[in-house]
Amino acid sequence: MTLTWKSVWLKRLLKAFLIGLACFALFWFSVYAGLWGKLPSKEALSDIKQAEATVLLDANEALLGKYFIFDRQIVKYEDLPTNLVNALVATEDSRFYEHSGVDYKSLMRVFFKSILLQDNASGGGSTISQQLVKNIYGRQDHGWFSMPVNKIREMIVAKRFESIYSKQDIIALYLNTVPFSENTFGIESASQKFFNTSTKDLNLSQAATLVGTLKASHSFNPRLFPERSQLRRDVVLQQMLKYGYIDETTQKATNELPLEVDYRKFNHTDGIAPYFREKVRLEVKTIIDSLNKRHDTDYDLYKDGLKIHTTLDIQMQRYAENAMKQHMQSLQNSFEKSYGNNAPWLKNKSLIESRIKGLKLYQQLKKKDWSHDAIMDSLNAKGQYALFSWDGELIEAVSVIDSLKHTMKFLNTGFVAVDPASGAVKAYVGGINFEHFKYDHVSNSKRQVGSTFKPFVYTAALEQGISPCNYYPIKTITYTNEKDWTPTNGSKEEQDRHLNYSMEKALSESVNTVAVKVLEDVGIQTVIDQAQKMGVHSELPEVPSLALGTAELSMMELIGAYTSYVNEGHRSQPFFISKIEDKHGQLIYEAPVQKEQPQAFSDDTRQVMIEMMKSTINKGTATRIRSVYGLTNDLAGKTGTTQNNKDGWFVGISPKLVMLSWVGNDDHRIGFSNTAIGQGANSALPTVALFLKQLNQDKEFHAITQAKFEKPSELVVEMMDCKPEKRDGFLKRLFKKDRKSREFESEDPEEKKDKKEFFGFLKKKKDD
Repeated sequence: MTLTWKSVWLKRLLKAFLIGLACFALFWFSVYAGLWGKLPSKEALSDIKQAEATVLLDANEALLGKYFIFDRQIVKYEDLPTNLVNALVATEDSRFYEHSGVDYKSLMRVFFKSILLQDNASGGGSTISQQLVKNIYGRQDHGWFSMPVNKIREMIVAKRFESIYSKQDIIALYLNTVPFSENTFGIESASQKFFNTSTKDLNLSQAATLVGTLKASHSFNPRLFPERSQLRRDVVLQQMLKYGYIDETTQKATNELPLEVDYRKFNHTDGIAPYFREKVRLEVKTIIDSLNKRHDTDYDLYKDGLKIHTTLDIQMQRYAENAMKQHMQSLQNSFEKSYGNNAPWLKNKSLIESRIKGLKLYQQLKKKDWSHDAIMDSLNAKGQYALFSWDGELIEAVSVIDSLKHTMKFLNTGFVAVDPASGAVKAYVGGINFEHFKYDHVSNSKRQVGSTFKPFVYTAALEQGISPCNYYPIKTITYTNEKDWTPTNGSKEEQDRHLNYSMEKALSESVNTVAVKVLEDVGIQTVIDQAQKMGVHSELPEVPSLALGTAELSMMELIGAYTSYVNEGHRSQPFFISKIEDKHGQLIYEAPVQKEQPQAFSDDTRQVMIEMMKSTINKGTATRIRSVYGLTNDLAGKTGTTQNNKDGWFVGISPKLVMLSWVGNDDHRIGFSNTAIGQGANSALPTVALFLKQLNQDKEFHAITQAKFEKPSELVVEMMDCKPEKRDGFLKRLFKKDRKSREFESEDPEEKKDKKEFFGFLKKKKDD
């Protein structure tokens, strides 16, 4: 009976086993046949296309930033350090080189330990190949059957992978697709983010740390949990020792090293050159749209792993941002102190109310028929807001109106540096903080340029045959036919009716009264024509105040015009994208070769203007660049300050680099409280000076900082051989009428041309 009983149960168990095996086989086949979702074919696996981040590179191919949906960059197996590969295999799949996609020994271990013995430390049994399938194709939701369906699916596809790709290819595919901490995909992006280095340069400690995060990317995030991440790193090192990839000495030595994270976040608001990156993004989208339309392609900025090569120099950019932050923090402090309790963002009710009514939220509530009082009650309600400050972001309980007033007080800025020979933009700072002030002042803003326009007036004068030694009285004049307009200088000397300045001194001292008189001699239209030859394309007002810079220009427009002074009289068009490659390195776009622009003025004029603007630096309005900042570089330049101290400007010109800085409040109605703070020499010049000081200390830039202006020709030296100022002689003082007003007389350009030719003929006859 006993034998019969045992044989019956044995048959039942065998039958149950066979039925279970048959059910499992049918279940396996259902997955294989695609009843739970189509499996990728070998052909599809052979042509895997994964979304890759587009990288933005500087002129030396250093990484500036990325554009992505998934932060991923592809690296080849040859660029993977041996320690990284060994750490991965030792930790995730020790028999990787022995199986063909599925490690059945590990599966049996998991089955007996995890399922039968409830041992959670036994691991999941998935090979690197299976994990690769999960990384690429994800997992689908099938309710109660999700886990078995996905596991079988991954096993089938993993074996297909192994039949197509080599072990090295699978390692590379895995490391290029695996998710690391903080939504970072792929080893290259993780290396750049957490250690600010390329994958090929990872050391053993860094490689083990990143591999260690794969167990739980958030829990072992080296930035958030350094101690926990270091302990996990040491576990990886122990695994490498266990499987013979490193010796005990190496393991112990690496264990003793502290975990050093060099974190570098890549997103659209943080990191280096955010304004520049956004400018490039918009430009590249336009280029790609045009390429796709013309060539029937489908390039995607965020998925196709493009390489955008730019003209920017990342080290110059760092120096520019450092200079901007150092100066603007100090200037902001002085700006606020100068107003005290009478600041317009606190006391000017009409200004504040107009800003409130201009808020998008105010407009939305107004459209919903809310009353003004109801809207104000809503905008005065307190909430948690992130506020910008130079000491770090503040999270405070404030109202929308409080936040607005806080924002209103901040000065903003723009800085750009350009290679005058090519037009290549080398540094670009669009504002004080991209996250809080996204408006790009370099490319998008147009402000009155103040006295930085005066060189165009003097250039036109020289081109019209007026000598740099021509003297002009500096006294003020009221122009009766221009609504009794009286340009002033803000100096005591302007009332001296017998004092005259040469054009060189007048420009270097930025004398307003003389600039207007030069414009009067030359003619408004002639000056406009000259500015246009130099690349100014904005509409210029045909009024005498044009001489004082009432024209509104963009920074890119202004600096482009100034490049002509150190580019043989030819203006350069600033540009910032040199070429774009696809992920395979194939060129898909190259910046067009700039056509040489017509010479905007003669070589003699160019040399004279450089000498006159060198005087601005050496003995004029920009002398603090020498006296305060101690710069000895060969420099020319021009300061600028607009009416009521609304804008401060400075153009710095060196033989191989032109720099432009602007400072002001985004609201035109808020200016500096006094000229001492608001003048361009104080508000804008320091950014250029601090930038140059850093360049001077870096031997990599000596070719730029130690460049010298050419010596002016003998003719130019002779042309400028005169005293900077002179007083009227006794007889002239005796009989000179002290006219305090007159009509502004600007001759017709054709008459001036005839006059120039006539005086040129007389001069030639005299020389003969």
